[in-house]
Amino acid sequence: MFTANVGTPDRIIRLVIGAILIALPFLGIAGIAGTWLVWAAPIVGLILAATAFLSFCPIYRVLGLSTRPKQQH
Repeated sequence: MFTANVGTPDRIIRLVIGAILIALPFLGIAGIAGTWLVWAAPIVGLILAATAFLSFCPIYRVLGLSTRPKQQH
C-alpha cells in the first residue's frame, strides 16, 4: 500500500490550511465570489486534508521526500 511520508507537524499544517481553503467560499471573502477561486480553493483544501488524514503525499513520493521522523531500530 502507501508508505506514510507526512509527519505530524506537516499534517497539522495541511489540516489547518485545508480547512481554511474549504471554508473560503462560505465566508464571503471579498474578491473571491464569481472567480475560479470559488472552485479551486475547496478542491485544493480537500486534497490537503486527504493527504493529512492518509499521512501520504504522492508528490513527496515522486520527489523522494518525507517529513516523518526515521524510526530507529
